[in-house]
Amino acid sequence: MRLHRAFIFAWLLFPLAVLAQQDQVPANPITLIRVGQEQTQATKINEAIFQAIGFSNTFLITTEAGNVIIDTSMPFNATLHKRLLTAENAGPIKYIILTHAHGDHTGGLTAWKQPGTQIIAHKQHAEFQHYMARLNGFYALRNAAQFSLPMPAAPAAWPGNYGAKIEPTIMFDDKYEFELGGVKFELLSTPGETYDHLTVWLPKYKAAFVGDNYYDSFPNIYTLRGTQPRWALDYINSLNKVLALKPEILIPSHGMAVFGNAEITKRVTRYRDAIQYVHDETVKGMNAGKDVWTLMNEIKLPPALDIGESYGKLSWSVRGIYEGYVGYFDLNPATMYEQPAKAIYPDVVKLAGGPETIAKLAMERAQNGQAVEALHLSEMALTAEANNQTALQARLKALEVLRARCRNSNERGWLDFSIAQTKKALSEKK
Repeated sequence: MRLHRAFIFAWLLFPLAVLAQQDQVPANPITLIRVGQEQTQATKINEAIFQAIGFSNTFLITTEAGNVIIDTSMPFNATLHKRLLTAENAGPIKYIILTHAHGDHTGGLTAWKQPGTQIIAHKQHAEFQHYMARLNGFYALRNAAQFSLPMPAAPAAWPGNYGAKIEPTIMFDDKYEFELGGVKFELLSTPGETYDHLTVWLPKYKAAFVGDNYYDSFPNIYTLRGTQPRWALDYINSLNKVLALKPEILIPSHGMAVFGNAEITKRVTRYRDAIQYVHDETVKGMNAGKDVWTLMNEIKLPPALDIGESYGKLSWSVRGIYEGYVGYFDLNPATMYEQPAKAIYPDVVKLAGGPETIAKLAMERAQNGQAVEALHLSEMALTAEANNQTALQARLKALEVLRARCRNSNERGWLDFSIAQTKKALSEKK
């Protein structure tokens, strides 16, 4: 598939969760685009619910009076998804429901919208869209880095604080219900991945569409790209709301459906309890006077709750919870002021004997597997001498050590970006 890079770039506003319940997801955006492209027929979940797989899933619910679409994936998935799903039922699209405003759930909207189609979202959808538009330049840079795309040549025009286009025609607060062709749809506010997140409950089929509030990894409570706080207690309360429905089919927007209430209860309860554990241990540590770095190192899930870290990571989540509650200030007076620690790096490097001395120590640490320490040391040397070749080589070695250990898709994307930047700096010096 040939895709214009700018087109891809414009829609990579937010990262995908774990796709098709894979252990790892490559950071290369072209690889991501190909997910689901081999699908030749929609996945039949039951007699009325069908799924198309892609950057995120698109779902079709058929009724005698017309059809409902839940989530629309990305623009580059939309044509295939529409072909696969309309092959199952080509009836009119009466409603489109958006579980939340991330671009991999709203990007294919125009492919499905017909005259008279109602688009439903939570009322916070509008503010979340404005938030994304408000920071369009910031996220343009961050997403180019995370997804190995070209950096924008110039900042995009700022649309202002409230410049987003708002597509939904129906927005609700706590709950919204409608009936179509004898099928009742209940939409419930379930904040977690985002504050506009909703769950779709179909009592007739005992099916719960849970968007991004459940997938096959510890959740991305904090994303390195940056986001507004994702409150752990929101996740927990929302998952409890889903469990109370006693679903027989659990349908996430990334991955495949889970069948049987016993299996769903086991998985969702474990997922919820893992979030609860990390939240509570962080808060207990805060109340005990422990700093965020100590807690990031100390807090580990017990084996019974270890749900993997192929997408979200515990250490990031610990820091996200900590700073989400109280901000960045750590009682160190130096952090109250405008000058960062790196402002004195050149002085430290000079006292240590110059950048080459620090750079050699960084390389030694990298070769011994102490990659993060090597990154700190190389940063000190490079702050003092931006093109120091030994420091750049030590930095590259440290990044490659971390890349070889990496089992997390988000972490991999950022490491790949830093590796590419370091290689570029080395080549430019030559």
